[in-house]
Amino acid sequence: MATQRLIVGITGASGAAYGLAALKALRGEDVETHLVISRSGQITAAHELGLKFSDLTALADVVYKIDDIAAAISSGSFKTLGMLVAPCSIRTLSEIASGVTSSLLSRAADVVLKERRRLVLMVRETPLHLGHLRAMAQVTEMGAIVMPPVPAFYARPTSLDDIVNHSVGRALDLFGLDSKLVSRWGEDAGIER
Repeated sequence: MATQRLIVGITGASGAAYGLAALKALRGEDVETHLVISRSGQITAAHELGLKFSDLTALADVVYKIDDIAAAISSGSFKTLGMLVAPCSIRTLSEIASGVTSSLLSRAADVVLKERRRLVLMVRETPLHLGHLRAMAQVTEMGAIVMPPVPAFYARPTSLDDIVNHSVGRALDLFGLDSKLVSRWGEDAGIER
């Protein structure tokens, strides 16, 4: 594959800033981004960030409609590094866990799993009930990585952007992409041991 491709999904869970930060970080990488946003994701991004759908789509190389089941990312023959869902709603997590997909976003995640590619789900919900935990365990058993965006305070964040960027940088690390967003323990100046 000459060009590395990464699918980015944005759902309606609170935390649209994670998807936005991922798209911004990937613009500086040699990675072609393929974006799919749920309808709830569009509403949440508008509410939390004051962004229009066109503001988000302008950051991606390729954008798909949520109901475009014939899209390239719905096929395993379309090679990608995998998929990052940031943020990932419990509904999307549950669809992926069950294998019963209702949109291009959950279908693309299902394809990533069946092709044994990397799927990282930045699940945004708390507190969790047993059904949530079982769905997380199920997708983990299927090969996904559940990565709730939990702040790392050793980097001494001073802003919300610092917290969001660190979590996104750690998620991109899982694809072998060094976005330069992460203060690394024992490597970066300013982080004391």
